[in-house]
Amino acid sequence: MGVLEKIKEIEDEMARTQKNKATNYHLGTLKAKLAKLRSELLIEQSGGGGGGGGGEGFDVARLGDARVALIGFPSVGKSTLLSTLTETKSEAAAYEFTTLTCVPGTLYYKGSRIQVLDLPGIIEGAARGKGRGKEVIAVARSADAILIVLDAGKEGLNRHREILEEELETVGLRLNKRPPDVTFKKKATGGVKFSSTVPLTMLGPQPEKVATNILREYRISNADILVREDISVDQLVDVVVGNRLYKPCLYFYNKIDTITIEEVDQLARMPHSVVGSVQAGFNISPDHREDDLLKASLWQYLGLTRIYTKRKGQQPDLEDPVVLSGLRKGTTVKSLCLNVSSQMLRDFNFALVWGKSAKHSPQRCGLNHQLQDEDVVQIVTKTNSQQKQDKNYQKIVQNFADKYHKKKYEAKKQKQSKLRG
Repeated sequence: MGVLEKIKEIEDEMARTQKNKATNYHLGTLKAKLAKLRSELLIEQSGGGGGGGGGEGFDVARLGDARVALIGFPSVGKSTLLSTLTETKSEAAAYEFTTLTCVPGTLYYKGSRIQVLDLPGIIEGAARGKGRGKEVIAVARSADAILIVLDAGKEGLNRHREILEEELETVGLRLNKRPPDVTFKKKATGGVKFSSTVPLTMLGPQPEKVATNILREYRISNADILVREDISVDQLVDVVVGNRLYKPCLYFYNKIDTITIEEVDQLARMPHSVVGSVQAGFNISPDHREDDLLKASLWQYLGLTRIYTKRKGQQPDLEDPVVLSGLRKGTTVKSLCLNVSSQMLRDFNFALVWGKSAKHSPQRCGLNHQLQDEDVVQIVTKTNSQQKQDKNYQKIVQNFADKYHKKKYEAKKQKQSKLRG
């Protein structure tokens, strides 16, 4: 029996099983088996490499301050949306599967560069390799956020949102969720030790037995589990598997000019949703340089922060901000130093901060200070006497001298070769 047949058999058994306290252990074991088989299926489809890359036409270099993947069924307006958001012109037509590869574009918004990827339309069963689902989902896993584009006129009958959520959940993407507050650590001996700081209402009367059954499916006999919040069986399986990705996701209902105002109101009240029409210009401006609701929502979901830098005795540079991402390196002073130069982090003394994150202006801060949008920061480095007190000072000076002499020798060698030539 193949992997797909085993998955289908377990899904059918779960559908037949009633959910109550008596079947809680059995359902937990089935969910663990299902997660393990789905992981095996992904590895099998990617040729044993663990699903690292998309294939021809899907290998796109990571550029900009953030990356957003456009996902949706065929002919929902993804290509037209990309052409409206960016200067890239993606082919759009009235027939399905117009886009066959990954088409990148760059959205310039509030001083940031956001890479937008137009992906081919996916169909139900994409997680199992139907169509080009494997390649599309591999690119989606590399994105910082996902923008799911839906046809407002078809959503009421076809439940496209639910289908896409199931496909992405199957491959380990958790949309608009945070990792459960659970500490899981494997060990060599000692058996399974399970403890919690809160009552666990979703794991049945004996949570330790459920956890032991799940660990047994993954051949883990010795581990420590500490649970600090009320979690479900699915969340416990995610912690044990350890390869889940938690992504912010925004749903854009396109073509609202084809439905009634009552239906638009109903879709607009859905969580994490924005309604609009690319063709009619509702909630999205035809000019990619103008602000609109969709761009503002994307900015919020990406967690981007603009930081203006300032030199001592000079005005801050308000034209070219440093854009930090809470989804990548974070939005602390340390993240700002790493974004500018690793040498700045090495020689960091303190920072002077003006803005919303400062209690008073300026506030003297350390590396762990959390910055907010449009803060002004001046980095003050160590003086020569302070640097000399560093235990690695001699090593730093030696490395600098080596680089200097190497550069001088190469310049001399290049000059001699020109004279000979």
